[in-house]
Amino acid sequence: MSVALPPPRPLPRHIAIIMDGNGRWAQARGLPRIAGHRRGAEALRRTLVAATELGIPYLTLFGFSSENWKRPFDEVDDLMGLLRHYLRGEIAELHRNGVRLRAIGEIGRLSADLVTLIANAEALTRDNRAINLTIALSYGGRAEIVAAARAIALKVAEGSLSVEAVDEDLIASHLFTSDLPDPDLLIRTSGEQRISNFLLWQCAYAELVFAKTLWPDFGRSDLEQAIADYCGRERRYGASVGSR
Repeated sequence: MSVALPPPRPLPRHIAIIMDGNGRWAQARGLPRIAGHRRGAEALRRTLVAATELGIPYLTLFGFSSENWKRPFDEVDDLMGLLRHYLRGEIAELHRNGVRLRAIGEIGRLSADLVTLIANAEALTRDNRAINLTIALSYGGRAEIVAAARAIALKVAEGSLSVEAVDEDLIASHLFTSDLPDPDLLIRTSGEQRISNFLLWQCAYAELVFAKTLWPDFGRSDLEQAIADYCGRERRYGASVGSR
């Protein structure tokens, strides 16, 4: 007599990744840190292709944190140059492949030409539907929540919003990610086990996977392993076992 197998768990709809380990990858090879960042850009391409082929609708990557501005000027300048190169050289291919690109964070802190490149990339890819790629730039989770709180407080002070109307949905609607679903799975590479001020509100119920692979070496097999780990977990959102 055959035994009915349980249905396979659905894939995560939204995967967020903290791309960590570029500097250590370069240091281990006696290379400058920018070499690690360049190889990290290649890992980004691989991961984006894999996520698209696997049918993941949303992918969000932590590209540059608000704390990263404290790094040495030369490294920040190299990172901005790499971002500039990516936006100029890759956007046409992203568009051909149906990728919708957007950036979140304090984008105004970037140079004027980068702000323009980002705006042009977002406009060009706005109607694409193969995958939604979000890059967090000059981003900090606490600062994002503070900005949302200030915007809501201003509306309350002006009288256009009552205090009683402030709830979780209202706060979420004032975040950078207001039109994105919350991440189901958060991956951090390089073996570090912390979320480093990334999507603090949005990842309240995300499954966390800490991969030992350094980001420049991250590829499809690592992504598939993280997804397999996710699919093997019981997501209960505070409910009892078997209630969901």
